[in-house]
Amino acid sequence: MKLKHYTAPDMRQALRQVREAQGPDAVILSTRRVAAGVEVVAAIDYDEAAPSYEWPTADRASAGRATPTGSRSHEAPAAEHGPAGSASDYALLARRMQHPDDFSLDASSRDERTDVNEELRMLRRMLETQLATLAWNDLARRAPLQTELLRRLTVLGVAHDLAGELVAQLPARLELSEAHRLALALLARRITIMEERWMDVGGVVALVGATGVGKTTLIAKLAARWVLRHGARDIVLVSTDSVRIGAQEQIHTLGRLIGAPAHAVDGARELPALLEHLGQRRLVLIDTAGLSQRDPHLHEELALLAGASPRLETSLVLSAASQAGAIEESLDRFAAARPASCMLTKLDEAASLGGSLSALIRSCIPLAYLSDGQRVPEDLSPARAHQLIARAVDLSRKSGACADEDLLQRRFGAVAHAMA
Repeated sequence: MKLKHYTAPDMRQALRQVREAQGPDAVILSTRRVAAGVEVVAAIDYDEAAPSYEWPTADRASAGRATPTGSRSHEAPAAEHGPAGSASDYALLARRMQHPDDFSLDASSRDERTDVNEELRMLRRMLETQLATLAWNDLARRAPLQTELLRRLTVLGVAHDLAGELVAQLPARLELSEAHRLALALLARRITIMEERWMDVGGVVALVGATGVGKTTLIAKLAARWVLRHGARDIVLVSTDSVRIGAQEQIHTLGRLIGAPAHAVDGARELPALLEHLGQRRLVLIDTAGLSQRDPHLHEELALLAGASPRLETSLVLSAASQAGAIEESLDRFAAARPASCMLTKLDEAASLGGSLSALIRSCIPLAYLSDGQRVPEDLSPARAHQLIARAVDLSRKSGACADEDLLQRRFGAVAHAMA
């Protein structure tokens, strides 16, 4: 093997020197920045039986065919999926993928850069898929119990990173049924639950959330629950929803039905004065306008609501029937309201609960109530973590959900590598 060092002001000129001096079959072994620009070590007539060159750590994965024979995690994808051309083409692409700043192209080479970047993206995807498959298959061989638990948690809809954390906490030697129960118990412990203090001591509670998640129905259920326990004397209903047609009339109708006063204001700006007028009523339930997560006025409206009164606390209403991504977006966009709790509605319409649970666990916001129907107040219950997990398991069984190997490999390739 013939090694040679090349120094140039930039990587492009250095690579040109390599090709001119050693031809298209040269293999890039390492690169590093020096005072004069960059230094490249290249080789020709590489003998795979010879001792391997000691590259810097960042360059080992990018050495193309110079990878030692025993390094199957990088050698196999390169041999099977590398771009067409010589070994040096692959080496240059790998270097470019790891150090794109070394390849400064002028305007005349933009088309070439676009093509190469697309090749790099394809190469990265193929390498990641290969490595994920190898890692998952290796974990399935070494730890079949862990892989089966990851499969079952995936069927529940639990996020892959959370599933990996749960499985990593389990003792090494357990029966599958025992390990499954323990994993579900660990999942339940991660859910923060708020005690049913509103029904005992009252408060000023504003319900916020996206359009259609069921805030007004929740107001009715909470109000009816309070009246059954304490009577209608110390409860007040308020609507700040001046957007939806008939929203404020709904609050007045509910107030007449339960015998409680109801008020309507035009947005959160008028709320401080009304709360000051209401004095020390034990329970004030505030129904806010449903806004899209992408509404440009959302942040301003939520900030006004959060600052309306020191007594006021907000509760974020989330629909279990929404996709996990929509729930996570709501948690992010409605954070300006500083929610002290959340409530989960439409459990009767949900196809899976794992995504909702994963989002709630990540947010660490306490879960106060569960709503699973339209009946007032029967279809409202205080949140219980173990009951919610049991319902998620029952729902997955009834729906016949399953997880195929491709999905598991994509989701848990990195997790499997970490558990190795």
